[in-house]
Amino acid sequence: MGPVLAGVLQLLALIGALALAYIPLGNHMARVYSADRHWRVERWIYRGVGADPDTEMRWPAYLRAVLAFSLVGVLFLYLLQRLQGVLPGSLGFSSVNPAQSFNTAVSFVTNTNWQSYYGEQTMGHVVQTAGLAVQNFVSAAVGMAVAVALVRGFARSRTGEIGNFWADLVRGTVRILVPVAAVAAVVLVACGAIQNFSGIHEVGQFMGGSQQWNGGAVASQEAIKELGTNGGGYFNANSAHPFENPTPFTNLFEIFLILLIPFALTRTFGVMVGSVRQGYAILATMFTIWVGFVALMMWTEFTHHGPALQLAGGAMEGKEVRFGVGGSSIFAVSTTLTSTGAVDSFHSSFTGLGGGITLLSMMLGEIAPGGTGSGLYGILIMAVIAVFIAGLMVGRTPEYLGKKIGPREIKLSAVYILITPALALVLTALSMALPTPPHSMLNSGAHGFSEVLYAFTSAANNNGSAFAGLNANTDWFNTMTGIAMLLGRFLPMVFVLALAGSLAGQRPVPATAGTLRTEKPLFTGLLVGAILIITGLTYFPALALGPLAEGLAS
Repeated sequence: MGPVLAGVLQLLALIGALALAYIPLGNHMARVYSADRHWRVERWIYRGVGADPDTEMRWPAYLRAVLAFSLVGVLFLYLLQRLQGVLPGSLGFSSVNPAQSFNTAVSFVTNTNWQSYYGEQTMGHVVQTAGLAVQNFVSAAVGMAVAVALVRGFARSRTGEIGNFWADLVRGTVRILVPVAAVAAVVLVACGAIQNFSGIHEVGQFMGGSQQWNGGAVASQEAIKELGTNGGGYFNANSAHPFENPTPFTNLFEIFLILLIPFALTRTFGVMVGSVRQGYAILATMFTIWVGFVALMMWTEFTHHGPALQLAGGAMEGKEVRFGVGGSSIFAVSTTLTSTGAVDSFHSSFTGLGGGITLLSMMLGEIAPGGTGSGLYGILIMAVIAVFIAGLMVGRTPEYLGKKIGPREIKLSAVYILITPALALVLTALSMALPTPPHSMLNSGAHGFSEVLYAFTSAANNNGSAFAGLNANTDWFNTMTGIAMLLGRFLPMVFVLALAGSLAGQRPVPATAGTLRTEKPLFTGLLVGAILIITGLTYFPALALGPLAEGLAS
C-alpha cells in the first residue's frame, strides 16, 4: 500500500468514526445542558462552592462567574508550581520559576496549554495530575458552557437570562468530559500508552549510553488533553512520544478525540434551537474547511519537489515514521483548526507552504471545527457576520434564527473577530522590533519570522502548538504569550456573552419570503467564503512575509 493511499484510507476511517458518534453524542450533550435534575455528586459540588445551580443568570453575572472561576484556577496552579519543591511526588524537581509559573498557569486555565518547558524534566506527579490535568477538564468545560450560553441566546426570547454557569460547568465536566475521557484512557492504555506514578529510571540506548525517563499518569492526561482540545503533553515531544502515542492506531484515535466534541456540538446546537438542519449547515461549513485543508496539506507534503523527498515518499523531515506523511498531515491540520495544539510532528519541519497551512488554520479563529465550545461560538459569530453581509446585498434587515441582527449585534461580532488578529500581529511586530527576542529564533529570514508569528498566533487563538526552532522560555516570551493567552481567551468571551444576552432579550421575528434560509447549502457557501475572505484580508501581509515567501523561494 502506497503512503498516499494509506493517508486517504486513514482520513476516510476517521470521517466514518466521527459520523457514527455525531448524533448520539450531540443529542446527549443537548440533554445534559437542558436537564432539570441534578445528580447527587453535582449537588455536593454546588454545596462545596456555595452556588445555587437553579438560579438563572443574565450575561454580566454569567461573565463574572466565568472570570472568578478562571482567576481562582490561575492562582491555584501558580502556587502549586511555586511550591513543587516541597510537594510529595515531585521527582526531585525544584519549584518552577515565577515567569514560567505564570505562563503555565495562564496557559492551562485558558485551554491553550502552551508549554515553554520540558514536561518530563520540570513537572512532578502532583503538579501534572492535581494541577494540569484538572485544568484540562475544567477549562474545556468553561468553553462549552459559554458556547451553550450563546445557543440559549438564539433559542430564548423576551428574557435576558442565558442559564447558570455553575450548572453548565459541572454538568459538562461530570456528565460529558469525565466519562468519555475515562473510556479513552482505557483504550490508550490497552494500546501501549503508560499509566503509572513511577520515579525516574535510567534507560539504556540502542547505540550505547543511557538517559533518564520518568513515568506518570500519561494515558489519562493524554485522553483529556485531546478530548478537551487542550494539547499539553506530559513529555516535551508531545504526541510524537511513544509513551503518549504508541502506534498508528492511537494516532488516529487521538485525532478522533480532538474532533469529536467540536463537531458533535453542532448537533447540540441544532437540537437546542429546535432545528437540526441549522446544525447540519454549521457542520457542513466546518467539515468543508477541515477536509479542504487536510487535502491541501497532504498535497504539499506528498508532492514537494526534491530527490530526497521523492525517495522518502514525501516530506518526512520532522515526522514520525510510525505515522508517515498522511497521519502527520491529518493531525497537524486537526490540531491547528481546533484549539488543541498537540503535535505528532514538528510543524517547523513541514514544507514552507505546509507550515503556512498550519498558521492559516489557527488564523481562521479555530472554528473548523474549533476548540471544545470555542469553535461553536466562534463560527456562530461568523454566521452573524455572514447574515449581515447577505442583508447588505439585498437591502434587507438581516435575521438569523428568528433574531434581528442590528447595530448592537454587529458591533459585538465585529469586535470579537478583531481581538485575536490584533493581539497576534501587534505582539509579533513588537517582538521583531525589539533587540532581545530575535535572539531566541533558531532561524533567520522568513522562517524565523514564521516562528515568532506562529507563537503569538498560537497564544492569542488559545491553540498552544509551537513551530519549533524558537526558544520561548525567556522572560519576554513567557510574559507576552501569557498576556496574549489571557486576553485571547477572555476578551472574546465578554462579547460572546453580551451577544447572547442581547439575542435572548429579543422578540422572535417570523420568517417571511425574504428571510435568508440559513439551513441551505447557499448559506454554507456564503459562510465558508466569509471566513476565508475575512481571514485572508486580515493576515495576508504577515503570511506573505513568512511562509508564503519561504514556500515560493524553495
